[in-house]
Amino acid sequence: MATEIHPKAVVDKSAELGADVSIGPYALIGPRVRVGDRTRIGPHVVVDGVTSIGSDNVFFGQANIGGAPQDLSYEGEPTQLEIGDRNRVREFVTINRGTVKGGGVTRIGSDCLLMACSHVAHDCDVKDRVMLANNVLLAGHVECGVGAIINGAAAAHQFVTVGAFAYVGGLTRVIQDVPPYLVLEGHPARIRKVNIIGLERAGHERESIQAVRAAYRRIYRSGEPRHRVLRQLQEESLDGLVRDLVESLLRTEVGAKGRFRETLRQEFQSEGEERVLRNARVN
Repeated sequence: MATEIHPKAVVDKSAELGADVSIGPYALIGPRVRVGDRTRIGPHVVVDGVTSIGSDNVFFGQANIGGAPQDLSYEGEPTQLEIGDRNRVREFVTINRGTVKGGGVTRIGSDCLLMACSHVAHDCDVKDRVMLANNVLLAGHVECGVGAIINGAAAAHQFVTVGAFAYVGGLTRVIQDVPPYLVLEGHPARIRKVNIIGLERAGHERESIQAVRAAYRRIYRSGEPRHRVLRQLQEESLDGLVRDLVESLLRTEVGAKGRFRETLRQEFQSEGEERVLRNARVN
């Protein structure tokens, strides 16, 4: 099927469109946008900025993709947004491109579902198979690990890391890193249990899941100081999932206010400056 552009859509002549792309009425595609094969862009969708979109994505009506970051430091630099393949982006979702100080790029992986009215701020790094339910808010510089699920109206503080296959309950205020494979919910937010269903659905072996459960009990239920338990676990021969969990918790301990990515500000700044300078040379 040939690329179809509705006559009421506005597509800049400099935009790059792959094969079999569909663009609906009143959509707006900016000059520095690249859209991969078979991607569907619905009515009233805006795609702007230095934005690269992979193949087989679907953007529903009124989504705003690649808009300028909502950050006072932004001065119109050619920062970027990169989106992978096979994502579904529902109505009124907003995804902002990066800032120089944050690394210069916002990233969305592949096979993600971003439900209506969710927001991904500047410099976020959303890995593959992440699900953001309705009205989820990710502040700047947030990382979401593979397979993480964040439920309706939850909000993540800037620089938070949500670990792989973590499960965040609806309406949860996330102000510190969320360990991988665990469930966080409540007011105030607390680690509740292991995300057994999520791990099973992801195809992890029963033995690995049981090892995570045993580690969880030692870390959160034994009554021993957490740092001591983590050091003990670190010295043992660990299952891969448990090793990931321990390493995540140790990083959180050295992070600013429980957020490891806060310690990477200078690295992000250097990456952003290099990325923007490189883009300037190319353009």
